[in-house]
Amino acid sequence: MNILVAPDSFKGSLSAKVFCDIAEKAIKSVLPCAKVIKIPLADGGEGTVEALVLNTGGRIINKAVTGPLLEKVDASFGILGDGKTAILEMASASGLPLVPEDKRNPMLTTTFGTGELIREALDRGCKKIILGIGGSATNDGGAGMLQALGFKLLNDKGESIQWGAKGLLELDYIDMDGVDWRIGDIDFLVACDVDNPLYGENGAAFVYGPQKGANEDMVLVLDNALRHFDKVIQRDIKKQVAYVPGSGAAGGLGAGLLAFLDAELKPGFEIIMNTINLEEVFRKNSIDLVITGEGEINYQTVSGKLPVGIAKLAKKYGVPVIAIVGAIGDGAEKVYDKGIDSIMSIINSPMDLEKAMENAPRLLEDTVYRVMKLITLLD
Repeated sequence: MNILVAPDSFKGSLSAKVFCDIAEKAIKSVLPCAKVIKIPLADGGEGTVEALVLNTGGRIINKAVTGPLLEKVDASFGILGDGKTAILEMASASGLPLVPEDKRNPMLTTTFGTGELIREALDRGCKKIILGIGGSATNDGGAGMLQALGFKLLNDKGESIQWGAKGLLELDYIDMDGVDWRIGDIDFLVACDVDNPLYGENGAAFVYGPQKGANEDMVLVLDNALRHFDKVIQRDIKKQVAYVPGSGAAGGLGAGLLAFLDAELKPGFEIIMNTINLEEVFRKNSIDLVITGEGEINYQTVSGKLPVGIAKLAKKYGVPVIAIVGAIGDGAEKVYDKGIDSIMSIINSPMDLEKAMENAPRLLEDTVYRVMKLITLLD
């Protein structure tokens, strides 16, 4: 029996790689002769760098960069096996977990560190950059990133604007004379699974600002800052990006990437699938079963999340798919129409979240074991 194990991570408890290793052990304990093909995956969020580096034989690069509040943080990115493609997660340099809860203020936080990671990738000769933009602490439209790459964002006195969304309010014009010339030769591909516009009631500030520390009054100011940024972009860059789906992702970083770096925004799983040529695994192997998973499967999973992405591909080859998950949330039944045949939660008794996360490895192994025992009965 050929079994493909291709999960996302369980955020905070199990990496996709650890999931694969545990699943293999459980499968082999029931079917010693089974061939287990392990492909740890991600959909552009947490774990994307690790997944692509592992699957392409790449390497991890560590670098100290400027964090969201201008302090130095230890960040990292990957260079894939081809030596020319970099994979970055903006959250590594500019993510919300880097800011203590009592200091979260998207008026002040900057994406400068993300720009520093891009610059490091350029210094290492990369010609293609894949950027995951989930989990940001920022609402600066990518202004900090642009400043790190040589764009001069100036006020009416010809001075650099302040950091964060606060600076966008005083932005008067954009000077591109000092831009790093190498970015013109780079193919920027952005993993983006949201379709929010830059501003408005469904935009970056209103939808994501509160989780970054913004109160109701601040949300209005943040939204106005992004509106002003868009006006300057239209005037100085001659581009209209505010209503491109995903322009509001990561506090407007999507818009900055579209307008200044000619980036292409695509669903995260699609980028991962194409980068590692996942379909070739189905072509070269006679796969009998796919085991996938994520921390919680729910109504959001049908909107391009990894388990549905892998199920869609599996169904092209007539392969059944089992999703093994931490929790089954509201609307999870919708995934049955998207190619997932069965859902199994690893929770086997009443327990709180902390206990479930702490015992996730054991619970996962037990669940995979029980699934495989059931499959042997059906053969």
